[in-house]
Amino acid sequence: MRWIVLTITILICNCVTSPFIRADGIKQNPIFPDNVKLELLFTRQAKINSGLTEGPAVAPDGSIYFTDMPFGKADNGMILRFDPKTQRTTVFTNNSGKSNGLAFDTNGFLISCDGADGGGRRLIRWDLKTGKGTTLVDRFHGKRFNAPNDLCIDSQGRIFFTDPRYIGDEPRELQYRAVYRLNKDLSIVEITRDVEKPNGITLSPDERTLYVGDHNNGSDGINVAPNAPPPTKGAMKVYEFPLDKNGFVSGSRRTLVDFGKQAGCDGMTVDSQGNLYLTCRSLKKPGLMVIDPHGKELAFLPTGPTNQSGEFEDWKGIPSNVEFGIGNEKNVLYVTIDKSLYRVRVKTEGHHPTLRRKQ
Repeated sequence: MRWIVLTITILICNCVTSPFIRADGIKQNPIFPDNVKLELLFTRQAKINSGLTEGPAVAPDGSIYFTDMPFGKADNGMILRFDPKTQRTTVFTNNSGKSNGLAFDTNGFLISCDGADGGGRRLIRWDLKTGKGTTLVDRFHGKRFNAPNDLCIDSQGRIFFTDPRYIGDEPRELQYRAVYRLNKDLSIVEITRDVEKPNGITLSPDERTLYVGDHNNGSDGINVAPNAPPPTKGAMKVYEFPLDKNGFVSGSRRTLVDFGKQAGCDGMTVDSQGNLYLTCRSLKKPGLMVIDPHGKELAFLPTGPTNQSGEFEDWKGIPSNVEFGIGNEKNVLYVTIDKSLYRVRVKTEGHHPTLRRKQ
């Protein structure tokens, strides 16, 4: 496959925490190299309805699995696999159950969050050898999840995942949205519901802080009258929650980023230094924002034109999720944008607690 190279200008916030001054006195970007380039690796080929690519996750062999998530019940969605060695993208499954976020567990199984709108509304464990998926959990206290969205897995193999609802007209059984944890014994506990609409999620390298993106766009996936007013939008923020040694919230949440009235963070990941990489879906300024653990912006990489408008299908360059590679690509970020997969090289290295032996 021929790669299409898109040159991006880097914008650096004035609030960088350290000067990173070169010998000639010019301030360096601590995250992105000069003249950084996004490389287009894949664009949707299947004739399916609308939607977007999502959920990049690095496998133990270094390949990148990601989802193609269409809207509407006519299409089931796909999980795709990009091989950095051959630069080829193949279909892992064309019946993903509307998988969104993906991650690999400590045993090398692929875990997917399946949403609503005709999807499975559950967590699935996929066997890469057989291609078969097994439901891990689809209920909390006997009630179906809203629409599991994104997940992260700690070094013990415990799965933290978010459960909002954005699309789909399935009846809601849970009257709130929350963050949960699925333990190794398949018991499930609620971690917090102190988020309006939890989306992206990740852990700090020491696993004592949980980061959650609150992306309340107002929609809830329930059909409304044709002349009804647009839904009221809510919080667009990134929070941190302190965790105790048992993995439970042990203090008050803290806001790291407040996007105001603009669309906020979707998916996120963390590097070995504890910096957060946020996919920002603002039509005013879409891109990858990098912040330190205290919430100070270190760098920003635009992914699309600024000051956009129009409906979903008019948007361009809107990122959804991000993941680091491993091995020779430990300093490579994979990013899903619109209906495509890109990658970009950075100065830092990723953190993968479930793949430590492979890094």
